[in-house]
Amino acid sequence: MTSPHLPASWFKPVARIGYASRGVVYVVIGTFALLAALGPAPNKDSEGALQVLLGQPFGRTMVVMMIAGLAGYVAWRLVQSLLDTDDHGWSAQGIAIRGGLLGSAFTHGALALYAASLLGLVGAGDEGGPSLADRIAALFGTTPLLVVMGLTFAGVGIAHVAKAVRRRYADHFDASARVMRIVHPVSIIGLSARGVLWGVVALLLAKRVWDKTPDENEPPGVGDALSYLQGLPAGQWLLGAAGVGLLLFAGYSFSEAIWRRINVEDAG
Repeated sequence: MTSPHLPASWFKPVARIGYASRGVVYVVIGTFALLAALGPAPNKDSEGALQVLLGQPFGRTMVVMMIAGLAGYVAWRLVQSLLDTDDHGWSAQGIAIRGGLLGSAFTHGALALYAASLLGLVGAGDEGGPSLADRIAALFGTTPLLVVMGLTFAGVGIAHVAKAVRRRYADHFDASARVMRIVHPVSIIGLSARGVLWGVVALLLAKRVWDKTPDENEPPGVGDALSYLQGLPAGQWLLGAAGVGLLLFAGYSFSEAIWRRINVEDAG
């Protein structure tokens, strides 16, 4: 029976739009990673992706739609984590997975707030004072929180790769065998690529704590991870592979938008 608190008639489309919005963000990030691998193009992270969208024709409208989509995605992640719609339970593994879902809600919520600050929809700061985006970044400038973030990103990265290798994502898809023959390679490569990048972010966070520079700018993200890969031997090839992987992760996100089981009936 459908939960009275989460009407499926409107919540399911909202969650699907959220997955699609995440996909759009990763299309931009993956494209810029590929362009950077092929020539002197800058790496872009999720915040850079929103800035790129804002600079396009009808960019403001697209970013407003993106904020709405990300809000839906955050709501769905909170429902998944707090109400355990996928039956992860209270085992150590289940708590870790649900914690990762909760972390995803917070990070994408911060991204939505950043997008809103770009549009001036939320506090831009007093004259000469810090903007909302600056204040959000400042929250992550303490060593204990960086340690927690590093452990979280490492755990989420491992979970992504394990989910890809074991094909656990398929448990939540309602799609035909024919469709899944396409979804499987897209999901396996996309999830693995994002998992590796989260592992690199965790490594960069650990390095910052080790170097005792927790307040150095804002915490590292996907853009920093891509730059790190680019600086390694054969870095251009690694960056190009990461770009392809992130584009496939975008494809995985779009697949979730279409075929993912949004089981709000199990919430509450």
